[in-house]
Amino acid sequence: MKRPRFSARAVLFDWDGTLLDSYLADARAYLAMFHAMGIDWGLAELKRYYSPNWHRVYRAARIPRAKWAEADRLWSLAYARENPKLLPGARRIVMTLVRKFELGIVSSGNGPRVRRQLRQFQLAEYFSACVFHEDTPKRKPHPAPLILALERLRADPEECVYVGDTAEDIEMARRAGVRPIGVLGPFPTSARVRAAQPDALLRSIRDLPRYLHRLNP
Repeated sequence: MKRPRFSARAVLFDWDGTLLDSYLADARAYLAMFHAMGIDWGLAELKRYYSPNWHRVYRAARIPRAKWAEADRLWSLAYARENPKLLPGARRIVMTLVRKFELGIVSSGNGPRVRRQLRQFQLAEYFSACVFHEDTPKRKPHPAPLILALERLRADPEECVYVGDTAEDIEMARRAGVRPIGVLGPFPTSARVRAAQPDALLRSIRDLPRYLHRLNP
């Protein structure tokens, strides 16, 4: 049976590693937190166990649940000293796509931090719906965050794509019925996002408009 032509109305994005070049900032904050808590982890361990759901990292590092709030606090203090930039081409991509699509953000990051960064880069006005980790009780790869974004956009899953750089992004999109697009970003997730077999895997976020034009001429 011939697959029906896809017609996209909305493009939703992950934030960290997809539009924001935040891996080094994130990693330095993790390493500062590990050091402060007496955890003998370096970049090698972080790369091996990295997940956008940081509770998975905490479990891998054997941080007791009773100390997760302290780990959050220490990470946030360290991250506040960082100043990550947008990935090359990210601003142009947003400015180009907003002419044709509704845009949204579905991020595992906390709302105050990501909203501040969106304002810093003067991008907030271009996203019609934003969902952060506080907004749903379940996190990626559970589909709840993406489903909430679809509700806020009043969009059907089959008319949307979700762009992310982790296997959790791809699984979340697929479970929500949204077409998943993987992108290779700065985080140590390339092998896992390939293994998740997104509908498309882009070498750079700069390739997204060309892909969407082929998909939805």
